[in-house]
Amino acid sequence: MDKADPPSAQDWDFPSEEELVDWLGEMIVIRRFEEQADALSLKGMIPGGIHPAIGQEAVAVGVMHALQQSDVVAGSHRSHHHALAKGLSPKRVMAELYGRSSGVAGGRGGSMHLADFDLGLWGSNGIVGGGLGIALGAALGAKQLGLDRIAVGFFGDGGANTGRVWEFVNLAVAWTLPLISICENNLYAVETESAAVTGGVSVAERAAGFGLPSEQVDGQDVLAIFEATSRAVERARAGTGPSFLEMLTYRFKGHNTGEVGRYRSDEEIALWRDSRDPIERLSARLQGAGALPPERLLELETRAHDIVQDATKFAEDSKCSDPSTAADNVSVWNNWKGHAQ
Repeated sequence: MDKADPPSAQDWDFPSEEELVDWLGEMIVIRRFEEQADALSLKGMIPGGIHPAIGQEAVAVGVMHALQQSDVVAGSHRSHHHALAKGLSPKRVMAELYGRSSGVAGGRGGSMHLADFDLGLWGSNGIVGGGLGIALGAALGAKQLGLDRIAVGFFGDGGANTGRVWEFVNLAVAWTLPLISICENNLYAVETESAAVTGGVSVAERAAGFGLPSEQVDGQDVLAIFEATSRAVERARAGTGPSFLEMLTYRFKGHNTGEVGRYRSDEEIALWRDSRDPIERLSARLQGAGALPPERLLELETRAHDIVQDATKFAEDSKCSDPSTAADNVSVWNNWKGHAQ
């Protein structure tokens, strides 16, 4: 539900069918990347496991296409899809998962700490709801410096039941900041059904109580996500302050690699896979419009396969990070070394 009338002027363009085919290609790359990463993690090639977002690709792609490259994004512990949709190289992301020096953080951050400041990804975060705080800081900085920049912070439905998230939302409203808070509600916080521990009608209803536009969105429909985010972006650029979006989505895999899930039924998972898969929904839409012939879909799948295989080979051929450089960018350690000398 939208608690504020959208701006009368629409400065964003509805994507063409050819653009949507490209968006579909991005979603397929993300899906195949995560499927590969999940399998590699199970084989022990990726240390520490991962939190796959298989099934949530539309959220990342729809949001990123409503933003400018200069806009800032901060993610959660489940952020491979955010990173890839923001433009990070699949090769360097895979190398980061492997812990290799060619990774986006030199192999020292791993799955939960992906970042590229040049591309506007100010980091994914292992602290529940922590990414929204980073985005809040970016939004405050943009306002103080007079920058035409919006900040987007992602968190999950589990984060919606932490106090820090609502402190961030409250400050964004109080200070009229260009912040878009996005809750990826995949219905489960680890193994806990969110509906069983979340009071009120919805997360969006709760957010509306802070006095900002709040909307619940079909998180499996990339166009609905793009339109809702575009409205929020338009409000932020007009200087009217923050917005809150609750994306109703679903992760097809477990909370983390190797999870033995007993909290969801096979029937529930099959329902979402069979009728609410964001890739299948967009494919069907484009095929129905005559914009996605079989050979074009095959091209997208082949390209995605090649990108993921190249990324895997790049990671496997890369060197591990040199332990002697571990503290090079830690200022306290460098200061101590300087004083010790």
